Amino acid sequence: MSNPQTEIWDIYDVNKKVTGRTMIRDDFHMKPGEYHLSVLGVVKRTDGRFLITKRDEKKRWAPGHWETSGGACVAGETSYDAVLREVKEESGLDVTGCPHKLSLTYRRDNPDEGDNYFVDVYLFVKDFNEDEVKLQEEETCDFKLATFEEIKAIGEEGKFLHYNSIKKVFEDTI
Repeated sequence: MSNPQTEIWDIYDVNKKVTGRTMIRDDFHMKPGEYHLSVLGVVKRTDGRFLITKRDEKKRWAPGHWETSGGACVAGETSYDAVLREVKEESGLDVTGCPHKLSLTYRRDNPDEGDNYFVDVYLFVKDFNEDEVKLQEEETCDFKLATFEEIKAIGEEGKFLHYNSIKKVFEDTI
């Protein structure tokens, strides 16, 4: 895992092409048309339940909210490699070689914050036992295997990050 203080991210253009320029993690001074790239990994078991994790209560943004594993791509990293790394870091699950697909990509423009980004959302199918889940300290504090209906209810309460942007992935099949 990279040191967050020295983590470097590529800057992308509006067409999601690498510009050749970089930024330091969380140093949001992006101009209109500049973006960084993040990923989310939705892990589905063949019984139809999804792995969701709860953000640590000490996180500065959205503590205690539910989510799927994810994070930013570091400079030179593909979104696929980043999602494999993030799922492994945050949940302990290795989804390398599992049936998967890039389910969707969305873009957020936040000019007032200088934080514009793309998010690649991958869907993986992996059967695993609950004792295989190893949460990343200071990132996640709990997990559950949830049905789409349970995730939808959490999303409607406003307690599931990115829910409105990714809800169709939970209905997707590989």
